[in-house]
Amino acid sequence: MKEFFKYVLATITGMLLMGILVCGMFFMMMVSAMMAGEQKPSLHDDSVLHLQLNGMLTERATSDPMSFLLGSSDMESIGLNDMVKALKVAAKDKHIKGVYLEAGVLGADFASIQELRKAILDFKKSGKFVYAYGDAYTQGCYYVCSAADKLYLNPSGLIEWQGLASQPMFYKDLLEKLGVKMQVFKVGTYKSAVEPFTRTDMSPENREQVQVFIDDIWKNVIADVAQGRKLSADTLNAYANRYVSFAAPEEFVKLKMVDALYYIDQMRDELRKAIGNKTVHLVAASDVARLYEETAETSDHVAVYFAEGTIVDEVASRFGGMRELQIVGSKVVEDLDKLASDEHVKAVVLRINSGGGSAYASEQMWRAIQLLKKKKPVVVSMSGMAASGGYYMSCGADYIFAEPTTLTGSIGIFGMVPDATGLLTDKLGLHFDIVKTNEAADFGAMGRPFNANEAAAMQQHVERGYALFLKRVAEGRKMSVADVDKIAQGRVWTGSAALPLKLVDKMGTLDDAIAEAATRAKMKDKTQFRSYPAPAPWFEDLMDKQKEQYIERELRAVLGANYTTLTFLSNLQGRARLQARIPFDPNFVGM
Repeated sequence: MKEFFKYVLATITGMLLMGILVCGMFFMMMVSAMMAGEQKPSLHDDSVLHLQLNGMLTERATSDPMSFLLGSSDMESIGLNDMVKALKVAAKDKHIKGVYLEAGVLGADFASIQELRKAILDFKKSGKFVYAYGDAYTQGCYYVCSAADKLYLNPSGLIEWQGLASQPMFYKDLLEKLGVKMQVFKVGTYKSAVEPFTRTDMSPENREQVQVFIDDIWKNVIADVAQGRKLSADTLNAYANRYVSFAAPEEFVKLKMVDALYYIDQMRDELRKAIGNKTVHLVAASDVARLYEETAETSDHVAVYFAEGTIVDEVASRFGGMRELQIVGSKVVEDLDKLASDEHVKAVVLRINSGGGSAYASEQMWRAIQLLKKKKPVVVSMSGMAASGGYYMSCGADYIFAEPTTLTGSIGIFGMVPDATGLLTDKLGLHFDIVKTNEAADFGAMGRPFNANEAAAMQQHVERGYALFLKRVAEGRKMSVADVDKIAQGRVWTGSAALPLKLVDKMGTLDDAIAEAATRAKMKDKTQFRSYPAPAPWFEDLMDKQKEQYIERELRAVLGANYTTLTFLSNLQGRARLQARIPFDPNFVGM
């Protein structure tokens, strides 16, 4: 028995030591990863900037040392800002001889890839080469790569070129099968965000606005590709109409959509020739971007504040689906107050990429922007979307820039509350009773639909929200409320269409917005800027993910087959009652 306890104790001690050793090694690896991420890279002679057009393109990259540890570039998030910074560095750095665009599956909105394409064209002014290669080109990737000097395709590859479509999904019949009916209150003939929950097809008004803005976006895409590939717009439209996506690879050369068919080894040879038959050192955009020097906090500068995602009142967790980017109203208000008090911040550029969300949070951020404007210039740079709540934020700025393909406007308000009586009572067997002191005490109670008085009160609430939205736009854009109402009604506009309507002031990029803000602040150097807010530490994001995954596992275990239905319902109920937002997803087909 004595020997038994001795061996057990030795085993436990060994396991503890092994655990300590593993934890220590993991800690050292994490420290190494962080240090590697902070160190500025040294560039070899004959380097080539490698832009991998693969994955989701967001405004800013996220820091994730785990990708470094696991050696997975697929896990690394690369932001539009890093790509643009890298191109600026590459244009001036003598070690970088050119740019290599590698096509993949790129998830991005049109305005973001339009801005990236413009940055590539600016790089070309340096006289350095830009080559593009892909096994296959999605339509969005081909649009970006059409700016290259030479465009190559794998001999077994293809190019998606089919035009643009929008295909929304409708949940009304599904919800009815689940026993859920959406109670909708809205203002705005074109306010279509509620349609997936109340209809089985697009309303005539929604069909009209979507047709107009996809035609406008496609017109921009065609014009840019036509210029890049030296083809006419009619020719490119004819290609799309005849299902050219299914053409033999050799046909793409004849059609002048690519310059040659190369295997990857031939592409490497082409890059070597471009730098004088020397060894090519491909360097990632995330590395080159670290060589870009932003202005020090203690120097006078323009603050570029990034606001991307769904507008919410407070940080919200999402279960049963992907985590989404969020603009948290309370945090933005706090951050803008700090920028207003910072003597080194001479002007602020709000970089907005949002389809909206909580009307309440939008109003609070509008107020914070007005207070900020009293102390320093505020300029808005619209990215992929600055619509509904995103436009609510924008409308009070001193000056607004948009890309031609930005989706904006959507000035309208709606409220959507699920009536889950059929699910909770008829299907799950849950029953509710109530004791109350006043008529309105159980407003919004579960287990029953709104009565007539509640529905009337909710509609009045929505209409007041719309009236306030119109007033904010009228004040900010120096228009009458009546004139704003004519172009509002929830209608979505592209940036180019919004310009003559006076919803925006000028077409331009983030750099243009920074220069405008610096001019308004009477700064001598128009390029001095710093990005805000500081990204959250990687370990905070990791802990949040672990917490959400744990809760989700527990919910799945308890709810079983009802998990998906109940979490879907919870996500709907978790939203603020008043929403200023564009349709949940533009549902583009053909990116």
